[in-house]
Amino acid sequence: MQRVARHAGVNKQLLFYYYHSKRGLFQAVLARGAAELERALADIPPLSGSPLERLQHALRAQFEFLASHPELVTLLSQAQRSDARPFTPAIKRLVVLLAEGQGLGQVRDDLDPHVTAAQALVLMVAYLQLESLIAASAAPLGADEPTLRERWKEAAVDLVVNGVRAVSS
Repeated sequence: MQRVARHAGVNKQLLFYYYHSKRGLFQAVLARGAAELERALADIPPLSGSPLERLQHALRAQFEFLASHPELVTLLSQAQRSDARPFTPAIKRLVVLLAEGQGLGQVRDDLDPHVTAAQALVLMVAYLQLESLIAASAAPLGADEPTLRERWKEAAVDLVVNGVRAVSS
């Protein structure tokens, strides 16, 4: 708290006055990060097309937003059992697309849209948290790390979309 107060140019007591504890300050920062994510998702222009095409677009946009905000990825990764629900907007967006796809027979009926949406986000956030380690652990991947992120994004989006696709679509 002392370091945060010094960086903010205030005294530590002021932080405790407003946030009551380190946990309170963390919750406030997490809520702000969640609001940023929600605003970014709301700014994604709606697309026409099938639910699977829109799912593909939403996954790419979510990945790109998270990749361009590494501090938010770190913060969200540390939230763990927080009272905040920072991924709720992202999950809801994906759940709607998955459920719509199920209704049209384009998405497998045996999938739980909530679990699938959460898994897609875990795939993105975990990769972004571990990107350097993954690149270092798989030497052929690490040689072109700037393109590795783009390759990972496309492969992850394809994995999710092809994994949810109904056999007949």
